[in-house]
Amino acid sequence: MPGYRDLLQQVKSEIDELDAPRAHELQGSALFLDVREQDEWDEGHIPGAVHIPRGYLESRIENAVPDRSQSIVVYCAGGSRSAFAAKTLEELGYENVVNLAGGYTDWKRSGLPTQLPQSLGPEQRARYSRHLLIPEVGIEGQTKLLQSRVLLIGAGGLGSPASLYLAAAGVGTLGIVDDDRVDASNLQRQIAHSTESLGEWKVDSAKRTLEALNPDVNVVGYKERLTSENVERILADGWDVILDGADNFPTRYLVNDASVWHDVPVVHGSIYRFEGQVTVFKPGDGPCYRCLFPTPPPPELAPSCAEGGVLGVLPGIVGSLQASETIKLLLGIGDSLVGRLLLFDALSTEFSEVRLKKDPACPVCGEHPTITEYIDYIEFCSGRPTHA
Repeated sequence: MPGYRDLLQQVKSEIDELDAPRAHELQGSALFLDVREQDEWDEGHIPGAVHIPRGYLESRIENAVPDRSQSIVVYCAGGSRSAFAAKTLEELGYENVVNLAGGYTDWKRSGLPTQLPQSLGPEQRARYSRHLLIPEVGIEGQTKLLQSRVLLIGAGGLGSPASLYLAAAGVGTLGIVDDDRVDASNLQRQIAHSTESLGEWKVDSAKRTLEALNPDVNVVGYKERLTSENVERILADGWDVILDGADNFPTRYLVNDASVWHDVPVVHGSIYRFEGQVTVFKPGDGPCYRCLFPTPPPPELAPSCAEGGVLGVLPGIVGSLQASETIKLLLGIGDSLVGRLLLFDALSTEFSEVRLKKDPACPVCGEHPTITEYIDYIEFCSGRPTHA
């Protein structure tokens, strides 16, 4: 019966290996895969590496690295566990796999760069444990979420579910812009508020709810309607993503123009009766809101939820999709809805998608913009001439 050393020697004869300096030359073109245990990873790793402990390799590798032609450098502490991992990857159909001979130990001895992950406390590890299991998130991604800042326009139907899921996910700072108070008619769908908060500012009600849900989250409230006069002051606080849950066209156009000029992506959502839609407007990468809607529709063709009604669960579906798109943008993972308008019909339970194109003649994001400063958005949406 062959022993461990015999098996290791046999496996190493069947795989390709590189020493640390030669492996370092592949950084930027190859994916580095760390198969050590969590405590080893926490003590330092190769910058940019993907962490999948050896015991989870077979079950997680396809999600983490779906392209089997991707060049992969596998490493562990000394090169033994990673040798077996490299052999396993080849058996799973991965075509360009090499083992880092000498492992992370030789990498450090060679003076090559290492990275120490920011650590999470025991309570945070427990709270976000399901995120930490996901290769696309992990400790680094969760740390990034805790350092992220998202500005929500509105704490109503869309802002309520979106803010709850962003807070639960550990997005560290949530800004909320809303000048309304909690009314009984809100409670059918605005789940960040309750009967006990009737008459209270929505910003205060949401802040209490979100910070009770997750003490890691800091809520910054703006008890005011977003306008041309205050948008610069609010955006000066620095935001990674704007989540647009506005229920009126003047605010939507204002958010769009500000996002283009400040290079901040917007996750847009809207709802009416049984229908909802979601998309992402990312400056420099795809169309903006004005490309989709160059001019607002007449008021009689675009009644508000207060005028036309809305199914109570619909904002929960659309707001959750907005939260999902926001988290993907913050982590830099997945395919966002940039250039795609996702439509949902609750009556038929059907999703459909419309492709969106950037308009070269767009007055804000086009090749020769004609709108370069804030306008009177209420007049613009009423169809009257606008002025600065």
